[in-house]
Formats: sequence, C-alpha cells, structure tokens
Amino acid sequence: MSTRVKICGIRTSDALDAALEAGADLVGLVLYPKSPRNVSLDEAAALAARVREHGGAEVVTLLVDPDDALVEAVAETIKPDLIQLHGHETPARVEAVRKSSGLRILKAVPVGDADDVAAAFAYLKSDGAGAEMLLFDAKPPADPGSLPGGNGLSFDWRILEAAKGRAPFALAGGLTPENVAAAIALTQAAIVDVSSGVESRPGEKDPERIRRFLKAAKAAKQA
Repeated sequence: MSTRVKICGIRTSDALDAALEAGADLVGLVLYPKSPRNVSLDEAAALAARVREHGGAEVVTLLVDPDDALVEAVAETIKPDLIQLHGHETPARVEAVRKSSGLRILKAVPVGDADDVAAAFAYLKSDGAGAEMLLFDAKPPADPGSLPGGNGLSFDWRILEAAKGRAPFALAGGLTPENVAAAIALTQAAIVDVSSGVESRPGEKDPERIRRFLKAAKAAKQA
C-alpha cells in the first residue's frame, strides 16, 4: 500500500489550497488553544467544507484530552472524517470518543524506545471499538509548558521495527521535505504526518515547502 500524506495544522485557505493542489491525502485542523496552529470551531468548519468541495482528501480534527462537549461539537460542526487524539487519553477514553462521535480515531502516541511502541497497541481493538490507527510521534520536551506535538522533534525511526507487520501506522515528528523519503523507506509507514516541517515559523505554513514535501513523499512511495 502506498504511503499517504497528512499536512497538519492548516489555518488558512492559501495553505489548504497548496496542500490540496499538491495531492495531500489528509489535512489536519488543530483545536487546541495552546497551539500556534489553533483554529476555532467555525474556522475549522469552513476549512473542512473547502476540503469536501475540492474532493480527494480527508479531514482530521486534532484534539487534546477533549471533554464530551467538545467531541460532540466537533462531530456536529466540523464533520471530520477522523478525530486525532493527541493527549493523555487512555484506551478506554479512546473507545468512548469513538462511540460517542461515530468517527474513526487516530491516536497519537509519543515514543522513545521499542517498549513504548509495543505498549501503544493497547489502543487498537480487534472489534473496531478502539483507535483506527496509531500515530507514532516524538516525545515532547520535559518542559511542562511544551506542546504535545508539532515540536519539530524526531526520534530513532528504527524502533518502529516493533510495529511492522502488526498493523498500519502513521509517523510524525521532525519530518521535512528533505528527510521524508528516507522516513518512508525505513519505516514503511502508512501515513506520514507533517506540521512544523512545512512552516516558515510556528503556525505559518509555507506553500512551497508543502509542495516540496508532497512531491518528495509521492516520489518515495512510487519507488
């Protein structure tokens, strides 16, 4: 299966159009006030509608430890294809969000070694009640004020050997137009997910870097 590409943290129509025109398979909309990529419910709904109008890509809404009210509002207002849970959600909470929203769940898990990778599979359930897919990301800095993702940090991709053959997974953390082809070749990730790696500064997407990232990733998955 070819690797799909997710451009996360889209905030503007210009960045969204660049991603869609270059062939993004998924676009991520962040609803997390502490993030420089945060958008409101109404802004996210407008961007999601633009994605659906264009066709060909799925909408992913990124939430961090959301309460039930936010999950309900996202499902009703934005109507994404998937919810990405990027906080400290337990497997039980992931299951509850999937059931209440009726949406597929992409669960982000920070990893530093092969044991972290193996433990993450507790979020997947054979009956389809858990996460649809795991997203392996670098662990955030120890600073309590750091963001749970989008920090531009990478990790040793070789630890993902522990995941190969178990289930398709997504890869994030420190990906750039310059290294995404190597990441795909080494990890065989089903999805590569980029945010800060295609920005000119935090929260500001660079259309040219978006295009370069997608070109490199698409070429890699054709190799």
